[in-house]
Amino acid sequence: MPQNTPPLAFRTFVERLLADGDAVAIGQHVDPHLEVGAVTRRAYETGAPAPLFTSLKGAARGHRILGAPAGLGDPERGTPYGRLATHFGLPRTSTPRRIVEHLVRALHADPVPPVEVATGPCKQNVRIGDEVDLEQFPVPLLHQEDGGRYFGTYGFHVVRSPDGRWTSWSVARTMLRDRNTLVGPAMPQQHIGMIRKLWSDRGEHTPWAMVLGAPPAALAAAGMPLPERVNEDGYVGALTGTPVDVVRTETNGLYVPANSEIVLEGFLSRDETADEGPMGEYHGYAFPDGKPQPVFHVEAVTYRDDPILPVCAAGLPPEENHTVWGTMISAVALDALRGAGLPVDLAWCSYEAATCWLVVSLDRARRRELGLRESELMSRIAEVLFASHAGWLVPKVVVVDDDIDITDIRQVVWAMATRHHPETGHHVFPDAPGIPMVPYLTAAEAAEARGGKSVTNCLLPEGFRGTTASFRTSYPRELQQYVVENWTRYGYPGGGAGGQPHPLLGGQRDRHG
Repeated sequence: MPQNTPPLAFRTFVERLLADGDAVAIGQHVDPHLEVGAVTRRAYETGAPAPLFTSLKGAARGHRILGAPAGLGDPERGTPYGRLATHFGLPRTSTPRRIVEHLVRALHADPVPPVEVATGPCKQNVRIGDEVDLEQFPVPLLHQEDGGRYFGTYGFHVVRSPDGRWTSWSVARTMLRDRNTLVGPAMPQQHIGMIRKLWSDRGEHTPWAMVLGAPPAALAAAGMPLPERVNEDGYVGALTGTPVDVVRTETNGLYVPANSEIVLEGFLSRDETADEGPMGEYHGYAFPDGKPQPVFHVEAVTYRDDPILPVCAAGLPPEENHTVWGTMISAVALDALRGAGLPVDLAWCSYEAATCWLVVSLDRARRRELGLRESELMSRIAEVLFASHAGWLVPKVVVVDDDIDITDIRQVVWAMATRHHPETGHHVFPDAPGIPMVPYLTAAEAAEARGGKSVTNCLLPEGFRGTTASFRTSYPRELQQYVVENWTRYGYPGGGAGGQPHPLLGGQRDRHG
């Protein structure tokens, strides 16, 4: 795959979205103070194309912002996952199953390390030391509740362990503090926090870079809960079949993708903190208070001509925390469950659940072959998931049979309503570790980063004799086909022979994508 393809070059990715009608260039003068966030949120909530803001109040000529880079599209167009699929070079018509299985296959491919090149587009402009002024970029205030303007909402950190053996790319937010510092979380349980501790134990700050407008496949991989000491850059190469071109930073010896739009570099302080937030969160809530977080010092900035800053206006799903992060979590969780020998058909972080639950479908035939009892299955699923990085991030697991298309939230709700027994179907795991950002955790649970974990059994009960009553199951195949072919003759729009599969035939499991 060439370096100038959408998965490996953000600029090409944006051009592809525009050509596909999945992004719209907005020439009207737009204010980064709330207006950018408002338009982006509206785009998420209506399935509209991604907004590319080309005329920004107070910004230097040529500076741009792309909102909703991985928002869902309008399902009526038949490509709701098109923007996400484009991150990986897959067809815009790809289904969630195809996307997840593509990610899982790359987990088992040999890593393809990046290739160092002498220079790249991200070096077209270089500002070092006193020349650094982060205020030159149109950093937006995305929600009126936010405690500041957020530079990094769709970028990733680059840090490396002191021994040079582990390079971590990880997604986390950063708030603009002043012309040359940012502030943001680096939790001890996160890889950036682990590497920061290795440097702090030596009495040193952590060499650091942040990549904005990154190659889309690299951004997605940076949000993937890979195990400790696994380099995301090698996974990107396996995912795309091509090593990522990287360039050396100007000041600290790290390597960043050459095709990036903006690169910040400097160090993550070992001891300095400042107030950060609050910020509209991926759970869909905005809280009244921020808290002290580590400070990132920016000693150099490099960027492309006419740079594009991508932004995620976090909040009610779906947005990138759900579409990208949730999809990457799904792939890692599915791989872990399969690797443990469990009869799992698919795993999916329902976007509508704000990355707070993972739905797992079980292969009924394999389940019968293995002879596993329901209680044993629930315990084994919890044991595997809650011990993994993916399971640390997602607090609730819902288990269904494989007659349910778990990527269709309507079917998941139906299974929960009709198959979950309130007395015997809920399994709680109060000692399991978890991310402390989950809104419903008690103060003690959040402080200990433990608790609030559950597995909900929505399997068909043993001895169940009913069948599903639906268009797909309750009529002869010949009649189904006749009805679909004659749909417009009945007076309904679209869906005739030779077109896309009619929505009434939806709900069938797509095993092949």
